[in-house]
Amino acid sequence: MAAHRSGPLKQQNKAHKGGRHRGRGSAQRDGKGRLAPKTLTKKVRKDLSRVDQRHRASQLRKQKKEAVLAEKRQLGNKDGPPHQVLVIPLHGSISLPEAFRLFQDRDTGTVVHLNEGGCTDSFMLLSSHLKHRWCFTSAKPGDLHTVLDLAKVADTILFLLDPLEGWDSTGDYCLSCLFAQGLPTYTLAVQGGSGLPAKKQIDARKKLSKTVEKRFPGDKLLLLDTQQEAGMLLRQLANQKQRHLAFRDRRAYMFAHAADFVPSEENNLVGTLKISGYVRGQVLNVNSLLHIVGHGDFQMKQIDAPVDPFPLNPRVLKSQKNPMAMEICATDAVTDMEEDIRILVKADPERQESLQTEVIPDPMEGEQTWPTEEELSEANDFSKKRPRVVKKVPKGTSTYQAEWILDEDGESGEDESDDTEHEDFMEDESQDESGEEEEEEECETMTIGESVRDDLYDEKVDEEAEEKMLEKYKQERLEEMFPDEVDTPRDVAARIRFQKYRGLKSFRTSPWDPKENLPQDYARIFQFQNFTNTRKRIFKEIEEMEVEGAEVGWYVTLHVSEVPVSVLEHFKQGVPLIAFSLLPHEQKMSVLNMVVSRHPGNTEPVKAKEELIFHCGFRRFRASPLFSQHTAADKHKFQRFLTADMALVVTVYAPITFPPASVLLFKQNSNGMHSLIASGYLLSVNPDRMIIKRVVLSGHPFKIFTKMAVVRYMFFNRDDVLWFKPVELRTKWGRRGHIKEPLGTHGHMKCSFDGKLKSQDTVLMNLYKRVFPRWTYDPYVPEPVPWVRNETTSAAPQVDMQ
Repeated sequence: MAAHRSGPLKQQNKAHKGGRHRGRGSAQRDGKGRLAPKTLTKKVRKDLSRVDQRHRASQLRKQKKEAVLAEKRQLGNKDGPPHQVLVIPLHGSISLPEAFRLFQDRDTGTVVHLNEGGCTDSFMLLSSHLKHRWCFTSAKPGDLHTVLDLAKVADTILFLLDPLEGWDSTGDYCLSCLFAQGLPTYTLAVQGGSGLPAKKQIDARKKLSKTVEKRFPGDKLLLLDTQQEAGMLLRQLANQKQRHLAFRDRRAYMFAHAADFVPSEENNLVGTLKISGYVRGQVLNVNSLLHIVGHGDFQMKQIDAPVDPFPLNPRVLKSQKNPMAMEICATDAVTDMEEDIRILVKADPERQESLQTEVIPDPMEGEQTWPTEEELSEANDFSKKRPRVVKKVPKGTSTYQAEWILDEDGESGEDESDDTEHEDFMEDESQDESGEEEEEEECETMTIGESVRDDLYDEKVDEEAEEKMLEKYKQERLEEMFPDEVDTPRDVAARIRFQKYRGLKSFRTSPWDPKENLPQDYARIFQFQNFTNTRKRIFKEIEEMEVEGAEVGWYVTLHVSEVPVSVLEHFKQGVPLIAFSLLPHEQKMSVLNMVVSRHPGNTEPVKAKEELIFHCGFRRFRASPLFSQHTAADKHKFQRFLTADMALVVTVYAPITFPPASVLLFKQNSNGMHSLIASGYLLSVNPDRMIIKRVVLSGHPFKIFTKMAVVRYMFFNRDDVLWFKPVELRTKWGRRGHIKEPLGTHGHMKCSFDGKLKSQDTVLMNLYKRVFPRWTYDPYVPEPVPWVRNETTSAAPQVDMQ
């Protein structure tokens, strides 16, 4: 019997496709027994049962909770630094001495006044009952720099509010600056609420809660009128969860409780400054540099470890009959410190950080090797054979560029080396001089007192400052209406006026070498090969490496060398002395880029290259910044004014600072006060960030044909038209074109476009050049005039004109 054979029409079913859900055996067969490492790691994680996953999550929660509790117990106990509390009254009616009197209770603990602590109202509160010690400090009323500096090292800020208004104009301005800098842990207390009638207390409390909710959402208001309420407030301060400020958690810092100065043998104005205080933040390395806020960077010689003058359980004199009067004998404390002072560590000159801030430029660096005799002879023979043509060219033009000049009768002009404000804004600066005198009008209703007040008001008005401010407002308005448009000068040839500019096919995609035509100041700065990797490496070393030095919580004395005597004089006048240790490279100069936003309370125009006051992290300095757009491209457009509708990038020469770090920008007014104009954060340290300034030349269509047009008023001579012929044209209504040829000698030119122009359209030409910041860095900032409290609440303090 013959076997059955299937024919050509036999049904062929599709094979089953397992897809990504196929089994382990199928994957092993396809991979021939080899499995990827990722599969093994996923298998380990997947093997955890649900019970094990819950147990692991509970262990993580427990570890985090224990870390928070350990941090609370470390702060203020006998082994940790005292709890630093900054008390800030936000209203003029608040009595700061009354608040301090409530805290200085003998039943709570021992009170030690810090007469040499830099702040006249500072005191230590040592409570053996609560097993906690506090250091209360306060700033002088209206002292902006002191408030910001103390907030950088404070563990907790205690805001004192008025029961009716909460805060006044000065308090609101202070809160704006503190929020921009970064707030540590804070507490809100109301003083004077018990003095109100019983019927008004509930209404005042509700009204105050609504006011506080805008600034501090979800925070509770505590009372501070009695000793019992002060005790409850102290417990609240001790048990609060601490908020971290990133720029200080990665550095060691110190608030000085005492200071001494030993002049050097050569110069009495410079010597060794001895700073005593508690180490905070990180372990203090003696080989690192120390930055004293407001005074500069210095090196340390050694670190001493004296006896802690503020122990949690002070020794009581046996001769005292009253056991409740617990006081520390200053004479015994000083004697013990002199006997028990021991040198903790000395600086190693080989491992110590250098104070070098700038690179010493070598004028011969980057030069080519000297040519051989054969090359020189060949060059001489070639130059003799080549015919020479005499041309008039702009100053600074190379031989390659000179060959492109067609006309030999070009005008010669001086090179504009400095990019002045006259170049930025080629506008008419003619001011209308009012020659008419005001006629005196007789009015029977005007009293003598009012006329005297008006005369006094006019005497205080600075007419020159008013004219300058008016001119700024006009320039800002013109920049908003016609961005980057510049009038072509008629007295100077356009090819000379704009010789540093170039045309780009596309601002976004056209190439531009960041190392091209760098200024001389770039030879003085430091640059990282990869700033992000360097920052990660330094932060990883801080977390993992064990550094020898003064541990957190130790009371030490730092010997800082080559310090001017003015630092100690400021300290004796009541200015707090605050020191931060620097990370590697943070003393070196580079180009810093910061993202800032305009403060809504300031509306005055701020021009680029104006001198501003910077608070960048723990540093304070003056500089003239550049403004540019905050984009993700490789080229960033230059902005002439600090706009209020978007965030901008501020670029300055300044010492290197590793982000994160907060940034505050202040402007010194004519009356000496510092007004907050912008706030933000440090973006990067990158000298290669290209800031491109754009100039727009405009012309008007004179005669319009199908796709051709005659354009005038963009240039005023034939040579300029030929010089800028390769640059592309565009119009405000979206047409694109180019210059065909010049017509006549008065700057008229024939242009072709991709469509027909409208008679009301405007022809534009974009020119670009790279700009660099000015080297105006100054680490010394003048002290501002104290704020003036007003009855009305506003975003910034006003000046009382009476």
